[in-house]
Amino acid sequence: MKYLIVIEKTSTGFSAYSPDVPGCVATGESREEVEREMTEAITFHLEGLKQEGRQLPPSSTSAAYVEVSV
Repeated sequence: MKYLIVIEKTSTGFSAYSPDVPGCVATGESREEVEREMTEAITFHLEGLKQEGRQLPPSSTSAAYVEVSV
């Protein structure tokens, strides 16, 4: 499964979250690290849901950039 993650620059590195997996967040010193940490966090979260017999959240969020003239 693929889940969208949103990565944001912080004063100490990067943070990330997934709109489709509420409460699942990660931080890292680099973009690569936060992506790796987020992959592990989502995997761990989904494995927990499966063990509890709960449904996995669908991947339904998308993202796009728009260009504006100011």
